[in-house]
Amino acid sequence: MKRILLSTAFVASAATATYAGSADMAVVEPVIAQPVTVAPAQIGGNWTGGYGGLSLGKAWVEDDNFDDSEMVYGVHGGYDYDFGSFVLGGELDYQTGEDLNLGAEDVDDVVRLKMRAGYDLDRTLVYGVVGAAQLNTDNFDDTGWVAGLGAEYLVTDNVSLGAEYLYHQFDDFDDTGNDIDADTFSLRANFRF
Repeated sequence: MKRILLSTAFVASAATATYAGSADMAVVEPVIAQPVTVAPAQIGGNWTGGYGGLSLGKAWVEDDNFDDSEMVYGVHGGYDYDFGSFVLGGELDYQTGEDLNLGAEDVDDVVRLKMRAGYDLDRTLVYGVVGAAQLNTDNFDDTGWVAGLGAEYLVTDNVSLGAEYLYHQFDDFDDTGNDIDADTFSLRANFRF
């Protein structure tokens, strides 16, 4: 009897070992990795948003008989939209300073409404300007056109420094028969928000 029990135990343990190392292995399903979507890197800096700032520069004014140059200072504000590598915006600015003298008339200030269009070079914006300008003197005022070039550099995400050259032309200023040309070159500081 002991022999039968021992033989049965031996056969049972051999059968268990055979099933453990069986050739029928469990099929492992392959894991398919999902592709990683990478957002495209923005080309250039981010110039989208409003801004306001101050300017300091020099103005040269000339009419048919006189010319003068003086320091000017002003304030400006606007909004830019960055399309990737192209930036489009608008700006309103005001400049005044020591009175520019055109004979009997002193030039008091100039107000400009400008459109800006430029190229985004990362933290640098190079742009062109076109728009309207109103020149105010002691007794007269008239609207002409303005065009120019400028550049800005983002010192931080909210502060930019730049320079801007503008050419102004006022034909037959306030029906006086006098043509006035003006140039300004200004250094500018902007807070962007």
